[in-house]
Amino acid sequence: MADKTITKTELVASIASATGQSQAAVSGVLDALFTSVSESVAKGAKVSIPGWIAFEQVDTAARTGRNPQTGEEIAIPAGKRVKVTAGSKLKAAVK
Repeated sequence: MADKTITKTELVASIASATGQSQAAVSGVLDALFTSVSESVAKGAKVSIPGWIAFEQVDTAARTGRNPQTGEEIAIPAGKRVKVTAGSKLKAAVK
């Protein structure tokens, strides 16, 4: 399967074309969306767009890892990660 990455510029152009809005306006809306999602998740809130996608913060436990080059064990501290879950509409669109 070939790499079919869509850049932010291409996404903005596609949305602007579909909605008739300017690329600057669409870019501003996307930037605000990403900022709002990241700020909310950083505060511990779950952000959900029903049927499409959900973002939430999850805690990870401290664990022991291994350096792949040397085989030496290393301590990985507990931390926070972002969990992204696809919704039913997104899953159905991929099928």
